[in-house]
Amino acid sequence: MEALRLILLYVHLIGFALLLGGSIAQYVSGRLRINAAMLWGAVIQLLTGVGLSAPLRDGDEPAPAKLVTKFVIAVLIFVMVFFSRKRADVNRGHFLAIVGLTLVNAAVAVFWR
Repeated sequence: MEALRLILLYVHLIGFALLLGGSIAQYVSGRLRINAAMLWGAVIQLLTGVGLSAPLRDGDEPAPAKLVTKFVIAVLIFVMVFFSRKRADVNRGHFLAIVGLTLVNAAVAVFWR
């Protein structure tokens, strides 16, 4: 089961890289829109996050409050990305909220013990 958890964690990190990297690339380009990397990153983050929250370890599961917090943030990111994907331009505040929530979700993962 440890191998499965590590594979899920690896794919989860790839999803994070796609989501954050895609958003930074769009921000630097000057045209704020949702690209395919952001959409796939949000989907991968949500699916692998659910998989990682399953009790695959022996007694070393994260706190339920942490899991719920990360899940709610991931759903918010996914909804914001999914429903804005066909717009020609996304509002600056909306776009920066996606980036900010992505960074907050990573901070919860790292700093909440």
